[in-house]
Parts: sequence; structure tokens; C-alpha cells
Amino acid sequence: MVRNLRELWQYRALLWNLTVRELRARYRASVLGFLWTFLNPTLNMVVYAFVFGVLMPQSQKAYAYWLFAGLLPWIFFTSSVGAGTSAVSDRRDLLTKVRFPAQVLPATVVATNLINYLLSLPLLLALGLFFGDLPSWHLVLFLPLAALQTLFTLAVTYLLSALNVRFRDLQHIVGNVLTMMFFLTPVVWPLKQVGELKDVVLYANPMASLLDGYRSIFFEHTLPAFEPLLEVLVVSLVLLAIASAVFESRREEFAELI
Repeated sequence: MVRNLRELWQYRALLWNLTVRELRARYRASVLGFLWTFLNPTLNMVVYAFVFGVLMPQSQKAYAYWLFAGLLPWIFFTSSVGAGTSAVSDRRDLLTKVRFPAQVLPATVVATNLINYLLSLPLLLALGLFFGDLPSWHLVLFLPLAALQTLFTLAVTYLLSALNVRFRDLQHIVGNVLTMMFFLTPVVWPLKQVGELKDVVLYANPMASLLDGYRSIFFEHTLPAFEPLLEVLVVSLVLLAIASAVFESRREEFAELI
């Protein structure tokens, strides 16, 4: 794990260049261009807020703001994992021509979506002000939370991208699993709805713990629950160690398998 992280740091300039190129290419041919960074999550929020806030009313106050606080990090996670699973297997052009650091490819996907997430934060704060909610000092905890989510997302994406090189069906399975997880994770429904099962959901689903943490600092102005987030850290490190071991063992095989 240490070697892979060290190499990732060594190739940080390459990672940055690929990330910038991906951001430019994503909206290059569209009329609105970079504005889609803000429009995509906003349109998602409007649709979900209408369905679950109007057609299926929730008891949660300022539902649109509460929803957006969890929807943005969820989009960051699913966009990274969904696209990152095939990040290595889709880049035969790079892996077969030179000794290219394969671990940079899934990291580029995560970095691109992380930047999109961070750029969407002003929309979240503006929506909070619209509902009369002023930011509190708890927002200083955003960076540690975002760093933890990035670590978890990177670990999951690393592992899946390495496995997908040999098992190509995995990228299709992941898409369906993410859809199922959307409804099993408290993205559009409050965690309090499961009553006594709240702790089970928090400890069984790392994303539930992260979304609860974000909503604590943005919406409830309280400290996040520490123990579930500590578990997320442990799970992230374990997954990252496994993913690094897979990358290390398959490093020479990637070009051949692709």
C-alpha cells in the first residue's frame, strides 16, 4: 500500500494533468460547458425533492436543503466508482505503449469527481441561506470528512478497477449495485425512519455514516458521530491495502489482460 501511495505522489503532476484534461473534455462540446458542473447536481436535487418532498412528503424540514447535503457527496461517490471501475480496462492505449502507472487512472476519475463536488458546495451553502440556515463553526469539519470520503472512494475504486481487468462483467454488476445502494442508503430518506436499526445502517454502510456526518455539520450544526466514521477509516485502509496488493500482483499483467 505504501509503495502505491508513494508512486501516486511521485506521479502527482501526471495525475493533475490527466484530471484537468478530463475536466476540459467532459463539457467541451456542450453549449453550457462548465456550467453543467452546477446544473447536473441541481437538476438531480430538484427531481428528487419534487418526488420525495412533494409527491411523497417527508417530515424532514427544509427537505431540499437536507437532501442536497447528502446528494452531493453521494454523486461524488457513485460517479467515481461507476466510471472508475473501468478506468484501467478502458485505457489500453496508455498501458500497452509505455510503462504507465496504472494506479493513476482510477485516481484521475476520483480526483475529477472530487473537484466537481467541491465546486458544487457554493450551491449547497446558497440553498441553506435560502432556507434561512446560516453556516456554523462545524463547517471546519468538512475537510476531514471530505478527505475520509475521498480515501474510502479511492479504495473502492482502486479495488474494483483492478478486478475489472480480469472480470469484465464486474463493471456492469457495479452499476446495478450502485442503483440498489441508492435506495438502501439514507440519501433521500432520513436515517431516523429506520428507528432502532439506525446504528445497524451506520455501521453496515460506510456511505450512510459519511452522509450522516455531512448533514450533521451542514444541516444540524452538530458534531458527527465519531465511532461510525472511525469504522469508515478502518474499512478504507483495509480496502486500500487489498487494492494495492492486487495492483502490485497484477502490475505486469494489466497490458496483457487488456
